[in-house]
Amino acid sequence: MKLLRYGEAGRERPGLIDAEGNIRDLSQNIADLSGDTLDPAALERLSHVDPSTLPLVHGKQRLGPCIAGTGKFICIGLNYSDHAAETGATVPPEPIIFMKATSAIVGPDDDLLIPRGSGKTDWEVELGVVIGRHAKYVPEDEALDYVAGYCTINDVSERAFQTEHSGQWTKGKSCDSFGPIGPWLVTKDEVPDPQNLSMWLTVNGQKVQDGSTRTMVYGVRYLASYLSRFMSLHPGDIISTGTPPGVGMGMKPPRYLKAGDVVELGIEGLGIQRQNVRDDA
Repeated sequence: MKLLRYGEAGRERPGLIDAEGNIRDLSQNIADLSGDTLDPAALERLSHVDPSTLPLVHGKQRLGPCIAGTGKFICIGLNYSDHAAETGATVPPEPIIFMKATSAIVGPDDDLLIPRGSGKTDWEVELGVVIGRHAKYVPEDEALDYVAGYCTINDVSERAFQTEHSGQWTKGKSCDSFGPIGPWLVTKDEVPDPQNLSMWLTVNGQKVQDGSTRTMVYGVRYLASYLSRFMSLHPGDIISTGTPPGVGMGMKPPRYLKAGDVVELGIEGLGIQRQNVRDDA
């Protein structure tokens, strides 16, 4: 299933995409796409709903974040060998973990805001993994049993805030609008191999990232298991699994976003995002 949330920010309703690409309203079946509705058993029940029996949503709709109530937005750094090389870094012996503030989460097509004082706002297309069940000390061979599905993420990053202001990376990752997720949560039954998905990103129509989850150093199974050793994972938590090469920081000379730019990105089978870039008020 391709599940989504649509409507005005803060008042989104749950929905799904039918076979013709239309939005069908799910609000009579579930309150929202969050918490217990992401449990595998709950998703299995939803899968038996006939989309043609659901109300058809008419007109162009704003798409909200495909998940509500995310408690943790966990990111993995330098998780693609070719991206590590372009930044001059070495592949870490264990996953690099940092947090992105949940206040950064926005819809897939909402504006991308350049924060005050920024000169190095950058882009990163990433595979998002959405947790569906409470996970703690999960064996790697069972890890996908705890995954609800996958989504497209733009892990927007302000490089000066991230690396030049001392401390940890979080301050460069958490500005408002720096976490577009969606357009859809695609349930894991529609993604038989999360380690074989093409992914891309363009800036003003120019393709700058063109990669695949095949070059991920630490795969989805390993990451879900690894993280569950250090913290409980809860339904609605998101793991953003790293980016392939082609980020602005790695260009010669470096290239960063400015007001008026348009960013588009997508992952095979998971949908496309489009953000207009503007200065934050």
